[in-house]
Amino acid sequence: MSSHFATNGVHVNGTNGVHGVNGVNGASGASRPLTPGIYAPIPTFFKPDTEELDLEAFATHVVRVAKAGVRPLLSGSMGEAHHLTHAERVTLIKVARRALDHAGLTSVPIVAGTGAGSTRETIQLCREAAQAGSDYAIVIASGYYAGAIAGNRKALKAFWAEVSEKSPIPVIIYNYPGASGGIDLDSDLITELAIECPNLAGVKLTCGNVGKLTRICATVSDPSFLAQYPRLNPNAPFLVLGGFIDFLLPSTYVNAHGAITGLANVAPHTIQRLYELSEATLQDPSLLPEAQRLQGIVARADFTIAKASIAGTKALLEKLYGYGGHPRKPLPPIEPEAVAALWEHPHTQDIVRLERELSGKASVA
Repeated sequence: MSSHFATNGVHVNGTNGVHGVNGVNGASGASRPLTPGIYAPIPTFFKPDTEELDLEAFATHVVRVAKAGVRPLLSGSMGEAHHLTHAERVTLIKVARRALDHAGLTSVPIVAGTGAGSTRETIQLCREAAQAGSDYAIVIASGYYAGAIAGNRKALKAFWAEVSEKSPIPVIIYNYPGASGGIDLDSDLITELAIECPNLAGVKLTCGNVGKLTRICATVSDPSFLAQYPRLNPNAPFLVLGGFIDFLLPSTYVNAHGAITGLANVAPHTIQRLYELSEATLQDPSLLPEAQRLQGIVARADFTIAKASIAGTKALLEKLYGYGGHPRKPLPPIEPEAVAALWEHPHTQDIVRLERELSGKASVA
């Protein structure tokens, strides 16, 4: 591996030295560094008859993706957070931490979804997550009253400001209009929050807006941001992360920091390789054609598999690894004929073949 990767996940570029590490003093609950890279929103697995948590499958999967270099994000949209009780969220964090530590992955951080209906409950979930062992929280605004707050800039800003101020662990903004009643933060508001709230540790842009990502990076990835706006915890930089993997390579060239992508559950080695290769092109442009080829395979697979939603991802995991199951009701399972079509689709077969090559396994069955 080239010296470019000898930084343990910290993105080094010619603009700002250590890319994304913009904290210099202060402290909060984070103990494991939040570094640029790939994060997988881990599905929550349920037993078929009772819909109780399948903790064995969950622990196995967390370790599987982490061993590929991908960090776990628990109780997000893919993790069906809306279907989980407070106690279940806590259990998942504890089980994940125990599984990671048992596998020798003690430095791998845990990010936990803590969004809820009210500011008060969101803060409560942040505190519970911290106590359970999560290093970071990721927060989406509830869309239930989107009609009242979607256009209220003051209310939206106050929400993340208060949550980040009162959370014992650093908070990542989760901008996903499709899951929050159309609430879509613009680049100016996100940049203001990054500047004014030192316990904010980044943003996930599942709006898929590359222009927005570029504008935010123009501020937070600039070398002056480090000196002017130190983070509360030096291990918790403000990362700008794509919510899809289909624009990872272009985002590298505007100094973004990686992605949080559901496809990393299905193909963690492939997605991690794409990230490493994209970063390496900054130092060695001769690698760009291979990065572009790999990005094409990944982008096509992301487009096809994402359309099958949570149930589709779980069905693919069932075929690949022997666990997956169905979502909790009322989310419907994917129909058998749809599973077959998804599995046989050339985009799926291409990434499964590549994943098996990169992970050292046999060819596609």
